[in-house]
Amino acid sequence: MRGETLRTLSQHVLFVCVFLGLWEWGARAGWVDPSFMGSPLGIITFTLENLSNARLWGDLGWTLLAVFASFVIGSLAAMITGLAFVTWPKFEAFCDPYISAFNVLPRIALVPLFILWFGLGIGSKIALGVSLTFFIVLSSTVAGIRGVSQDHVTLTRTLGASSRQMFFSVTLPGAVPVLFSGLRLGVIYALLGVVGAEVIASERGLGQQLAYLGSTFNVNGVWSLLFDLALIGVLIMKLMNWIERRLLHWQ
Repeated sequence: MRGETLRTLSQHVLFVCVFLGLWEWGARAGWVDPSFMGSPLGIITFTLENLSNARLWGDLGWTLLAVFASFVIGSLAAMITGLAFVTWPKFEAFCDPYISAFNVLPRIALVPLFILWFGLGIGSKIALGVSLTFFIVLSSTVAGIRGVSQDHVTLTRTLGASSRQMFFSVTLPGAVPVLFSGLRLGVIYALLGVVGAEVIASERGLGQQLAYLGSTFNVNGVWSLLFDLALIGVLIMKLMNWIERRLLHWQ
């Protein structure tokens, strides 16, 4: 197993090295225009120089704070709403047309309204992140709870468990796998929403830096920040997977 993992890792490393090598060769040979596509060496140089830039770390903290707030608020609101839908199906039937309408609405188009309501600061970014996270986590919450084995529910009731015991001992553990599928998507969509809103208009944040670098045709800087955001997304997913494994250690 360990040998297979090392073999897979070496294959990925080789692929990335070959790809970056061809990209750099193409840029130096004139096959690729560095003014529009950048070059690996230029991206690495910009990244190393930017590591000592205090503005980068301040904007990174600003973006991550907005993502965390968006994810927590959106997820909690979605899980509470999902529990209400499962408990009162008629309430879900009443809300379904409105939920469906807002879900299909391209929320990025709401950014001008969010900026008007909450300003250029972090509030408008959180609002967009919440609007993207909410519906994803809501659907996974409802699906997870309704997917719990009814045999387990019946057996628990037969043994005389209270509603609270049944929820925490049967319903919640049974819903965790499906729920975490939505949470993983929710945190990524929160990141997409926050950065997207920052690109459109913001006082601070990595998205605002991306917009500035793009407007000044600093392609290497744009690629550098995009790779940073991709790395952040991967680390967030690894963290979510670790939390899920901890919660499902009994399986």
